[in-house]
Amino acid sequence: MKSKIIFLLVLLLSLKVSYAQGVFSISGKLTNVTKKNLNSIPIVLTDANTNIIFKIENTDIEGNFSFINLKEGNYKIFIDDLNYTSYLSETIRLNAGNPNTILTPITLSAKTTTDLNEVIVTKKKLFVENKIDRTVVNVDAFITTAGGNAMDVLEKSPGIIVDQNGTITFKGKSGVQVFIDDKPTYLSGSELEAYLKSLPASTLDKIELMTNPPAKYDAAGGAGIINIVSKRSKVKGFNATLTSRFSQGKKSGNRQGMNINYMHDKVRFFGSFGFAEQNPVNDLYIFRKFKNSDGTTNSLFYQNSFIKTKAKSTNTRIGMDYYLSEKTTIGVGLSGIWRTNNQNTDVKSEVANANSVLDSSIVANNYQKEKFSNGGVNLNLRRELDTLGQKITFDIDYLKYNTSSNQTFNNSIFQPDNSLSSQDKLKGFLPSDIAIYSFKSDYTLPLQNGSTFETGYKASYTKTDNVADYRDVVNDVEIQNYSSSNHFKYDEIINAAYVNFNISYKQFDFQTGLRLENTESRANQLGNIEQLASKFKKNYTSLFPTVYVLYKLDSIGNNQLVINYGRRIDRPYFQDLNPFLSPLDKFTFYSGNPFLNPSFANNYELSYRYKSMFSTTLSYGSSKDEINETIEINNGIYYSRPGNIGKTQVFSLNANIQLSLTKWWSANVYTEVTHSLYESKLYTDDLKSSGNFWYFSMNNSFKLQKGWSAELSGTYQTDMVSAQFVLLSRSNINFGVQKKLLKDKASVKLSANDIFYSNLNTGIIKNLQNTEANWTNKSDSRFLALTFTYSFGKSFTNKNEYDSSGADNEKNRVKE
Repeated sequence: MKSKIIFLLVLLLSLKVSYAQGVFSISGKLTNVTKKNLNSIPIVLTDANTNIIFKIENTDIEGNFSFINLKEGNYKIFIDDLNYTSYLSETIRLNAGNPNTILTPITLSAKTTTDLNEVIVTKKKLFVENKIDRTVVNVDAFITTAGGNAMDVLEKSPGIIVDQNGTITFKGKSGVQVFIDDKPTYLSGSELEAYLKSLPASTLDKIELMTNPPAKYDAAGGAGIINIVSKRSKVKGFNATLTSRFSQGKKSGNRQGMNINYMHDKVRFFGSFGFAEQNPVNDLYIFRKFKNSDGTTNSLFYQNSFIKTKAKSTNTRIGMDYYLSEKTTIGVGLSGIWRTNNQNTDVKSEVANANSVLDSSIVANNYQKEKFSNGGVNLNLRRELDTLGQKITFDIDYLKYNTSSNQTFNNSIFQPDNSLSSQDKLKGFLPSDIAIYSFKSDYTLPLQNGSTFETGYKASYTKTDNVADYRDVVNDVEIQNYSSSNHFKYDEIINAAYVNFNISYKQFDFQTGLRLENTESRANQLGNIEQLASKFKKNYTSLFPTVYVLYKLDSIGNNQLVINYGRRIDRPYFQDLNPFLSPLDKFTFYSGNPFLNPSFANNYELSYRYKSMFSTTLSYGSSKDEINETIEINNGIYYSRPGNIGKTQVFSLNANIQLSLTKWWSANVYTEVTHSLYESKLYTDDLKSSGNFWYFSMNNSFKLQKGWSAELSGTYQTDMVSAQFVLLSRSNINFGVQKKLLKDKASVKLSANDIFYSNLNTGIIKNLQNTEANWTNKSDSRFLALTFTYSFGKSFTNKNEYDSSGADNEKNRVKE
């Protein structure tokens, strides 16, 4: 190990020495006619012969700019800014006799427009953009998600499927991690779904889909990472955007939001605020057939649950950057979410014999009142070590999650003649606290010929405290139910370090990285007078390599081949380790699993890309101990708990096409064919399930006259196998129309979602001992929404903002 460290230090030193030798460069200064320095103006360096863009750099606080690590050749400088006249330089020749060119100061004249708000630059955003290590989905390209939430956008992103429990699969694989601005949400399932539905789509800029994220990112997420990037205005002065949406399905809802940005001199302030009120309803039908050992029918179970929810959420994100100097920036960010969720579930269950003759019926009225709050603080420092791009950043994060849930379960059992047989009542009080502390530092060193070396370190500490306090109510007296009550604590420390290197050589682009992570965890189930206490510890260290190779099949890069590989890990969500047994109704219970092991995955991809029009990817992923929902039937009671699936393999072929069919009609088409295979020891049976599914989505955008535009989109998915589950086919059609108003500063959008009410969650559960089961869940997916958006403020060019990203992976493992 010592020899490897010495070798790395020698390598870094040699790279540093080579970096300082033989570099061609161009530098200059930018001012206005009054000789005032112009900062943060994009300077474009192009090839003088082909006009191909080579690099883009922004001027610093003194108006200076520089291009380093250039090759011998002929270049031109091009400047095209919203507020100033365009500029194109003469040819700049770099050779051995003139390796470093310092240009005479460039003076730009202001445009003659008196009101900068009148200047409107419109550029059509592509739905999807491909980069060497990720696919980018532009949120503003969708009309039908206007005024919606983050989950609406995700469900329309290529390769993303969300099931009835809020579980997200990406290109046929589960275990994807969701990040917000490079920070993990620490959530999964229905809790993640609720969190994403609390984030207004109007605050989002883009969705980054990464099957094999670079080594800079945490290694968590066997299926990769979905990074949701918030809007950060890049204009100086004050500007804001207001969004208001009202929707009507079976129930009504509304969502209000505001984004603001202010910058003056060395201070920048930015923030977003949102409030939502939703009243979703779900109609859930469950059927179970219990069989004898010889396969004949023993009994039948029918259950219908009508779930009414009233949810209110408030979210805010505010931050400030202070520019100490042209090279040093400090920042602080605050975030918070507050949500209340009142749920009333009316349940009717019937138990019948093999001949469908009613044996008994159960009527249940269940209530749940939940409060959730999340607060976060980020402190960050960015230091530019030179003018050539060498920099170091530091992030400190503190995150706090508090959840409290008060539950009441009322059950009445009736005989076939409708006479009351028995009644029972159970109350539950479930507080949960999670605290996360994180420190992260990243260092970037540009090298010769445009290559870059990156390294960094991260440490995080997570502390969870969960209580389950259940009480039987008998004659209005509450009696402690020790069989269901418990107290569970879990602590986890992760230390990580990484190196990453990228370089371009002729028609090749290379990027490779290696991440080392050590995880130490301690769990303590305190127990009670009936439940024994227990403890366990785990400590493991793993390496996670990533490799990307891009080859340009032609000189201008219109045709590209991309190969990538990455190793990933899925650690259990914090709440999934909680061993509490929680009733959903009298016949269905949920339990955590403190014995879950981390899952390790290897992902391989081969892609072909043609311009920004077409891409296709062949992928293969294999994982060991994939964490998935498992179902056990025991004495007619249904137990749902997370479990490890021994071996999972996923083969996938997908294609994405972006077409400009006419001047006013463009379309994005995504299609995917996937084969999945699961093999594992599961309770009393051996699980071996496999299947193929096809997924298709299309988004049509119509640019009409006089500020009108429209969108027609739809998806279709065939039956999909996922471990014990078969998710049956479903589809949806959406339509939206938009009109721009007030000189394009405002817009009104009307959208219709799931017009034919075909986006229903239905499925079959397999590998149950002597049991068959299926379900149908009808949610409030069909609705109309009216959205009004208004932007205002003065626009001037400003500085770049630093996107802090400290507590990335840990936040993604909390369930809201």
